[in-house]
Amino acid sequence: MTRTLRAVDAREPGAVLDALRVALEGGPAVAPRTDDRVPADLPGLVPQAVSLVVETSGSSGRPKRVALSSDAVLAGAAAADGALAGPGQWVLALPAHYVAGLNVLVRSLASGTEPALLTPGHFDVAGFVAAAGRLEHPVRYSSLVPAQLSTALDAADEDAGVADVLRRFDALLVGGQATPGPLVERARRLGVTVVRTYGSSETSGGCVYDGVPVGRTRVEVVDGQVELSGPSLAEGYLDDPERTAAAFVTRDGLRWYRTGDAGTVSPGGVLTVSGRLDDVIVSGGEKVSLGVVERVVREQPGLADAVVVRAAHARWGEVPVVVTDTAPPAPSAADDLAALRSAVVAAAGRAAAPDRIVRVDAVPVLASGKPDRVALTRLVAGLAAS
Repeated sequence: MTRTLRAVDAREPGAVLDALRVALEGGPAVAPRTDDRVPADLPGLVPQAVSLVVETSGSSGRPKRVALSSDAVLAGAAAADGALAGPGQWVLALPAHYVAGLNVLVRSLASGTEPALLTPGHFDVAGFVAAAGRLEHPVRYSSLVPAQLSTALDAADEDAGVADVLRRFDALLVGGQATPGPLVERARRLGVTVVRTYGSSETSGGCVYDGVPVGRTRVEVVDGQVELSGPSLAEGYLDDPERTAAAFVTRDGLRWYRTGDAGTVSPGGVLTVSGRLDDVIVSGGEKVSLGVVERVVREQPGLADAVVVRAAHARWGEVPVVVTDTAPPAPSAADDLAALRSAVVAAAGRAAAPDRIVRVDAVPVLASGKPDRVALTRLVAGLAAS
């Protein structure tokens, strides 16, 4: 059996919310788009189980269409409620084609509450505060990316009223990229409840909160790779059986999603993700995880959104290179790089020291909002060749 697949312009979050409501009731499935163009290869029909198709991109840049069922996204919503303060009302501050933004809408529908919708585009703290003022439910949530949280905290430092609004949320979920520890600590010192989430479109969004699986989610590390299981897993990738077979496996009667992330699970069951398995370089004969380097770099002043990519090097083979769109905080570029290298070496070893800092007007991003690492790697390579 099949059902119709309907493309919806995510620049109109209210339209996505209405379409999701219909889809979860058994109507046409929803494919949120960043524009009003319907791709020629978007199928008109999908399996009956599929209610939501999220387009995303992996590290290779190849687009993926993640097929999610109503049961999966609603299981994710129920797990979130159980891990937080129960059903509540949400502020949508993320694009409605991101899985985290879609989660806000699904959880609102599951809770029977009306979300406060921000106008898509540049994150505006005043708009966020105004949206929070429209919430009527005693339990309040929002989902942010680290850059938005950092901007909100900057405003809270200047305006006690903003700080009060942030503290009023029962939880601000932060995910979508590695969240610097100092940023979380800064929020918590202010009395803001921040929950770090881990998950992806393939798991209906965040399913691990502060390292702990929520609901019926299970986590295992197999050959160094993080694998996730539970009722919120996607059906697979739409019309892509090879990629589906590679990413989703069955073991001991359970279906698992192979995340491609490296990590460990403590004896107490807390997950720590150390980076992507495909981001390891060999520099001077030593293995270096670019994810580890990036995490340290993002903890330095002014580099919370920096991206670390690989670059060829005549002596060392490959080296880490930092790309950022922020101005240098140090008096000189040389001092800036020296301080950064010192911090990285202290945390990750000499081979991990960044070779250089490349400053750009804007870091390119994929449709998912994640940094376009393929484009940045090519950019860095082009600069070296010129």
